[in-house]
Amino acid sequence: MLAGEPRAIARAISVVEDETPEAAALIGQIYQRTGRAYLIGITGAPGTGKSTLVDALTGEIRRSGQTVGIIAVDPTSPFTGGAILGDRVRMTGHAGDTGVYIRSMATRGHLGGLSRATSDVALVLDAAGKDVVIIETVGVGQDEVDIVRTADVSIVVVVPGAGDDVQAIKAGIMEIGDIFVVNKADREGADRAAQAIAANLSLGEATVASALRRKLREGNESEWKPPIVMTEATRPLGVDELWRQIGRYREHTADRQADRRRERQRFRLRDLLARTLVQRVEASLPAGEIDRMSERVAKRELDPYSAVTEMIRISLTS
Repeated sequence: MLAGEPRAIARAISVVEDETPEAAALIGQIYQRTGRAYLIGITGAPGTGKSTLVDALTGEIRRSGQTVGIIAVDPTSPFTGGAILGDRVRMTGHAGDTGVYIRSMATRGHLGGLSRATSDVALVLDAAGKDVVIIETVGVGQDEVDIVRTADVSIVVVVPGAGDDVQAIKAGIMEIGDIFVVNKADREGADRAAQAIAANLSLGEATVASALRRKLREGNESEWKPPIVMTEATRPLGVDELWRQIGRYREHTADRQADRRRERQRFRLRDLLARTLVQRVEASLPAGEIDRMSERVAKRELDPYSAVTEMIRISLTS
């Protein structure tokens, strides 16, 4: 896998997706070989052309001589639990390119637009020598804010004519963008969509989501004004400008890159700590204890907070 062999990369990713003890051991072995790849997050609502844009951007990156790993997070199949692969079929143009590795992942019910194992999969691609890792979120709506805690640069993609112009200036997903892309710019209303985004950016940062963005952009990063790039990914037009803006952002934030990554790891550690503690508490409880507590809470014999406190007490004394 460290040598970049595709089948070995695939097996390593399958291990970390399963979130088993073997996954933790694998990450422990490769972690010191990571930290070199630049992570690009691309998010936006369904139908904005994210996959086509990723495909076009990958071509632009490859022309610069860099290798690319792509993580396309797809909806979970209700039958198999796997990824539906809707994103991957739009990236067949790089199927024969040994400098590009594409992996589709299922969300497996995880909210926020990413799979829970996305960060670890990015580590695998990083260790495998990919210069750039592109993470495309599932495209579920305006709550896909996990990407700002995962990627080095977050790109929000919108399209004209996707509804009321107010849609383009809602809180949440629109407040995490380092770069905004108006894709399918040949459509009527593209200029209006760009103006709506620009107006939103000029309003200042007063919401909770923006507070998160400020936390991740202390120092020089707060001076960055997110550019708005017009693209037609199918042709492709404007994608070279998007790649240039990514380079500008990377250069602009170079001095603060270590701080931003440290803050991201803080979020990551808290998430892992919570999951690990929950698993250990569940494993230490008597068989059927959660079901019994659930039944008592459902019957209003016990409130949820007291039930959790009791389960923790039982796990600590068992």
